[in-house]
Amino acid sequence: MSSILKIDRLSHRYGASWAIRDINMEINQTGVVGLLGSNGAGKSTTMNIMCGVLNQTEGHVYIDGVDVREHPEQAKKNIGFLPQNPPVYTDLTVDEYLTYTAELRLIEKSVRQKAVAEAKERCGISHFSSRLIGNLSGGYRQRVGIAQAIIHKPKLVVMDEPTNGLDPNQLIEVRKLIREIAKEHTVLLSSHVLSEVHLLCREVVMIEGGRMIFSDSMDAFNNYVQPHSVLLRMENPPPEAELKAIAGVTRVELLSDRQIRIYFDGSRDITERIIASSVQNGWRLQEIALDKSLLDDIFKQLSNQSHQ
Repeated sequence: MSSILKIDRLSHRYGASWAIRDINMEINQTGVVGLLGSNGAGKSTTMNIMCGVLNQTEGHVYIDGVDVREHPEQAKKNIGFLPQNPPVYTDLTVDEYLTYTAELRLIEKSVRQKAVAEAKERCGISHFSSRLIGNLSGGYRQRVGIAQAIIHKPKLVVMDEPTNGLDPNQLIEVRKLIREIAKEHTVLLSSHVLSEVHLLCREVVMIEGGRMIFSDSMDAFNNYVQPHSVLLRMENPPPEAELKAIAGVTRVELLSDRQIRIYFDGSRDITERIIASSVQNGWRLQEIALDKSLLDDIFKQLSNQSHQ
């Protein structure tokens, strides 16, 4: 069985500079996969090659086993692409535009109307069929853009910054729509916003400086950086100096009368030491939890690693 997406040693350069170098990736199931990286990291170059917009310098991209460069028309039947700025024509109605995109996708005339109706229904825009796209809000224009990306029922839907520029209400609705689409399609979602990837994705691929520096599950991404602080809740907290005296503790932060954050040097047995000190001194420890690393910290650590 072929992978939905396979990228093999993909590299591309503009002039003398390599935009991406030796990118490898494989996706075998539906769901949302995040393509994460700072601006200029190489995400757009990778997506443009993947969707057949740009010919790579080296390497191969396969969509459902088909080489995009060797057999572009066959490969593109299984690709839906939503660029950062949706390619909608504001002087057309929703129906006119989606019918046009169905024609571009070589959907047979006998089933074209049905394909348009299904895409509108899935994207929640059926009630705007006769509305000019130019008169729609940003959120609904984005829905029209998503509709054109799924109208031919591709196996892979590539979305470049799909929630960029939306207000909070539009953001929630478009995220919900992406989750629904990911039940039947593989969605590759590009973003430089860590929280967006965290909310939507089951797997993360990170590109920095044109190279892939991480590829694993969202849980593995969250746990990549070991925590260096613990949160405590005590009924009878001691003076700060007594907590600082525990071996491995580097700093103490009093959050409230009974809540404390303790920073430590990475010692694996720090929780055992705190518990033992609490029992010995009657601090009445009620709760202790390791602080999860912030996504920003993980991003920085992985980025720094790529430049070493």
